[in-house]
Amino acid sequence: MSILLQVILPVFFVVGFGYLAVWRKWFSDEGVGALMAFTQNFAIPCLLFRAISTLDLGQTFQPGLLGSFYIGAIAGFGLGLFGARILFKRSWEDSVAIGFCCLFSNTVLLGLPITERAYGTDALTANFAIIAVHAPIGYALGITVMELVRGRGLSGMALLRKIIKSVFKNALVIALSLGFAINLSGFTLPEIVTDGVDLLARGALPAALFGLGGVLVRYRPEGDIRVILYICAISLVVHPALVWITGSYVDLSTSDFRSAVLTAAMAPGVNAYIFAQMYGRAQRVAASAVLISTGLTIFTASLWLYALG
Repeated sequence: MSILLQVILPVFFVVGFGYLAVWRKWFSDEGVGALMAFTQNFAIPCLLFRAISTLDLGQTFQPGLLGSFYIGAIAGFGLGLFGARILFKRSWEDSVAIGFCCLFSNTVLLGLPITERAYGTDALTANFAIIAVHAPIGYALGITVMELVRGRGLSGMALLRKIIKSVFKNALVIALSLGFAINLSGFTLPEIVTDGVDLLARGALPAALFGLGGVLVRYRPEGDIRVILYICAISLVVHPALVWITGSYVDLSTSDFRSAVLTAAMAPGVNAYIFAQMYGRAQRVAASAVLISTGLTIFTASLWLYALG
């Protein structure tokens, strides 16, 4: 109970307040759209840029950490894809969008604040390592499989160009790439720049959590409830369980193990709905899965935190 009160509920209090504010018309839907545009395109990229630009890359990017997390994530994608096709008889295109929901955890808006509250700021190093390749791996896999099942006859090079263009127009990927460039070059940014970026970054998570709550008002729990619950089960139970197994096998440090499992235990992020909307497939299912699984995370994340100790 203390874990729930001290770690989980404050985060979801902010999400819930954002939901209430928009639902009760205290804050406009247009304002939420502007707030999310600010956080997704500017504030959070600043946060990730500063984190990556100052990380000790040699110590942070451990093969065991990334391998354990992304083995679980890709397995989740496969289970979502083939489960939707075989168990629920969805089209291949719908199945890819459903698989993407099972792949794309909300590593930033939920993973970062919950990990920080549970284990402190120093524990976020592993989170940032996972986040650094999350969008490139997730979108590259989702777009590649979607284009293949759509059978559009693209050549290998045309498909590669499409994937690269889609991935690298993402603001988060651009910020991460710039952070890597600064880090690897050894270039020291002027203090006036770092102070300004830090100011933007400080408001990123609370503003994004409030905005996430406001965005969820748009979604309704419609569509096939069995598919939605299937997505929730893979995202909130199967993915972190697989990370637990593989992380134990490769003998991750306690800090890395906690960050990997807890990050894997987060609900699908808004990017899951964005991907479905981008292709016009399984949109209602994706939106409903984001809404319901985000609410369920209050309870499932508490259980994972208890298990992690």
